[in-house]
Amino acid sequence: MRLNRSTDIALRVVMLLASGGGRLTVDRLAEVLDVPRNHMAKVVQRLQRHGLVVTARGRVGGVAVPVGALDATVGTVVRALEGEDEVVDCEGPPCPLRGGCHLRTALREAQLAFLAALDRVTVRSLVATPAGPVLLGLAAGERS
Repeated sequence: MRLNRSTDIALRVVMLLASGGGRLTVDRLAEVLDVPRNHMAKVVQRLQRHGLVVTARGRVGGVAVPVGALDATVGTVVRALEGEDEVVDCEGPPCPLRGGCHLRTALREAQLAFLAALDRVTVRSLVATPAGPVLLGLAAGERS
């Protein structure tokens, strides 16, 4: 299964913010992750809608990960951004093989296994050493 670009960016945003570097602006996130600002704003908005980040306006504003989201699983983040639609759409337009095809079932089982594996990984574990210090360096403007 391949994640869409927005989900990839969302996972990186959550990791970066969860590393403990404090609040970052959408502009700073876009700069650090080399993503167009408008795309970053949309990703942050979706993450906020699902409670995976919080935002604050003003001079000391920015985007942060709430403490509770540290225990969210990667599977939760992926489901929030990707949805739970099936890998293939056998209904529109209707596939002539759907009556006797086993592909749909096999792909659904694979998708569920993929998500189950991601459900074993928390945001907190993603920012543990050695990744945490690297992420903090990125947030601070250091390049490796």
